[in-house]
Amino acid sequence: MRGVRAGGRTADDAYDVAVIGYGPTGVTAANLLGAMGLRVVVLERDAEIFSRARAISTDEEVMRIWQRAGLAERLKQDMLAERALDFVDAQGRAFVSAHPSPRGHGHPPQMFIYQPALEQVLREGVGRYPNVEILLRHECLRLRQDGDGVELTVVGADDSVRRLHAKYVIAADGGSSLTRAQLNIGYEGKTYEDRWVVVDTEMLKPWPDHDRLRFRCDPARPAVDCPTPLGHHRWEFPILPGDDETYLTTDEAIYAMVSRYGIDRDQIKILRATVYSHHVRFAARFRTGRVFLAGDAAHAMPPWIGQGMAAGVRDAANLCWKLAAVLRGELPETVLDSYEAERKPHVREITKRAVFVGRIITERRLPVTRIRNTALRGLNRIPGFSNWLQDSNWIPVAHYADGFQARPRTKASGHQIPQPWVTGPDGERVRLDDVLGGRWLLLRARSAVPQPAWDRAGVPSLTVTPAGSEPAEGTVVDGDGVLLPWMAEHRVATLALRPDAYVYAAAPTGASLPPPPVGFAPAPHATAPIAL
Repeated sequence: MRGVRAGGRTADDAYDVAVIGYGPTGVTAANLLGAMGLRVVVLERDAEIFSRARAISTDEEVMRIWQRAGLAERLKQDMLAERALDFVDAQGRAFVSAHPSPRGHGHPPQMFIYQPALEQVLREGVGRYPNVEILLRHECLRLRQDGDGVELTVVGADDSVRRLHAKYVIAADGGSSLTRAQLNIGYEGKTYEDRWVVVDTEMLKPWPDHDRLRFRCDPARPAVDCPTPLGHHRWEFPILPGDDETYLTTDEAIYAMVSRYGIDRDQIKILRATVYSHHVRFAARFRTGRVFLAGDAAHAMPPWIGQGMAAGVRDAANLCWKLAAVLRGELPETVLDSYEAERKPHVREITKRAVFVGRIITERRLPVTRIRNTALRGLNRIPGFSNWLQDSNWIPVAHYADGFQARPRTKASGHQIPQPWVTGPDGERVRLDDVLGGRWLLLRARSAVPQPAWDRAGVPSLTVTPAGSEPAEGTVVDGDGVLLPWMAEHRVATLALRPDAYVYAAAPTGASLPPPPVGFAPAPHATAPIAL
C-alpha cells in the first residue's frame, strides 16, 4: 500500500525536486540531485535522445561539474581534446590561430563532443540513483504552487493524467519552454535575420587537418568547419539573400558547398541537415516562487564560442547544491535568491562575447574583411596575442561579482578555486574536488589562524602543505604548486569554500573569516556520486 502524506498526497507522487526537460541541463541536474540523495522526478516529452548534434564543444569548467557527478572520465572517452582553432580567410589562410590554454580546472580547456553520445552517458549516469524517477513521453501541462510546494499536472503518451507534487521545480525545457509561458515570464531579446544550415556528417575518409576547428571567414559565404568525435564532422553555412532554403539542405547543395574545401563525395556521408536561427534572449526572471528556469528556458545565445549548453550545465550546478541545502535545512530559503544574481550576469557576459566573435566570423563587407584580415594577421604574430584574445573576448573566467558570499568581499570572493592534482590525507594523488567532496570546507595555509565560529558550525578544514610534504590527516599536499601561490596572489590565508568550490569568504594572514551565513547548519557528511 502506498503511503499517504498531508493533504491526501501519496508518498509515491511526492518529490523533493521535479526536473522538466531531459536535455544536457536537465540530465546534469538529475545526476547532481541524485548524488545528493534527493527524491527527484524527471519529465521529458520525447521518447528518445534528440538525434541531431546541436552543441559541438564544452570546456574545462563544465567537465569539472561532470567530474563532481562522477562522469568526467567516461565522458572524455568520447571527446576530442587539445585541438587548435583557426580563423581563415577566403583562401583558407589563417589570420588568427589559437590553442586554448588551461585555466586551472583540471581538465583540457576545450573538448569537442558528439551531443547524442554525451547525453547517452549522462542518462546512464542517472541510472545509478533509484531515488531519481524518469518519465519519458510525459509533459507537464500545468503548474500550481503554494507555500508547501508545486503541483504538476502531467499527461503521458497514452493521454493519462497524473498529478505530482514537488517542493521545487527546475524547468529545463528549452527555448520554447512551456513552463516559462505558463509562468508569464517574458523572453526578451532578438532573433538574427540570418538563418543557418547545420550539417552533421559521418567522416568516411579523413582529409588533412580534419581535426582542426576552422571559422571560415569568407565574405562570399562564411562557414563553421568543426571536428566532432566518434567519426563525425560538422559544417554550418548561412542562408544568404536569394538562396533557396529548401535546396540548401539537399545532399547536392551540401556536397557543392563542402567541395570548396577540397572535400569529395566519397569522404563524408551526410547524416542530416537542419535550418536554425541564432537568438540572443534572456528570461525576464529566472525564478517564480518555487519554480526555476535553467538552460535555454532561461537564456539563448549564438553558438560561436560553444557556450549555450555549457551555460545550462553551469545553471544546474549553481542551483542544485542550493536546493539540496535548503531541503536538508542547512541553509535558509533566501539562498535561492542568489541563483539569478550569480548566473544572469555571467550568461550576459558570455552572450556578449559570443556576439563579438560572431561578428568577426560573419562579416561580409569586402573593405571591412580586408582590414580585419590584415590587422588580425599582424597582431597574431605578436607573442601572446591569441591567448589575450581568448582571455579577453572568449569565455569569461569563472567569477561571481555578487550573490551568495560573505561581506566584506576580498580579492578571492566569488572566484572558483583552481583544481590542481593534489595528494590527499590518504596519500592518493587525486584532483582537488575529489578531496573537497562537494561540501563546505575551510582551506588554510599553514599561517592561518583558528576560525572558532566555523569550527563550532562543524565545518571541516584542510591545511594546504607545499609540494614534497608528507601526507597527513587534515592536510592536502599542493604537489603541483598551484593552491598556495593562488592564495598568496589573492592575499588570503584561509578560504571558506562552498560545495561548488566557489569562495564564500576569505581572510588574510592573522585575520578571522566573516561568520558563517545566517541559519547555517551544514550536514555532517559529504555526498558522493556512485561509480558508473
